[in-house]
Amino acid sequence: MTHHVSTMLDTYPKDLGPVSRDTLAACIEACFECAQTCTACADACLAEDMVADLTGCISINLDCADLCAATGRVLTRRTGDNPGVTRALIEACLAACRACAEECERHAQMHEHCRVCAEACRRCEQACADLLAALA
Repeated sequence: MTHHVSTMLDTYPKDLGPVSRDTLAACIEACFECAQTCTACADACLAEDMVADLTGCISINLDCADLCAATGRVLTRRTGDNPGVTRALIEACLAACRACAEECERHAQMHEHCRVCAEACRRCEQACADLLAALA
């Protein structure tokens, strides 16, 4: 776990809510890591000779990156938390990660960047599932 995510949560002056700091920190970290990895995978796909065959992968990489980044930012903001919106965003992030992982797994044997991306998406998918379970 990134030291700064946990440290910043430790410095928050109020109660973090119904979930443990570790579960929340793990999800925030996974979201930002996945956003970066999906962005890098889309860029790597654009550099491939067979880029026309990877347009679906590029599109879902970018969608997943945007949802993960937004989720990480919303989870980082604890003041004025809106549980319904937060839950919906985590669910959307989980769905995007699942779809992106499935797409990248189709290309993982041919493109190492897709294998790495699929792994990051699966980690984020699990972190989102863990946070949703903790919120239930």
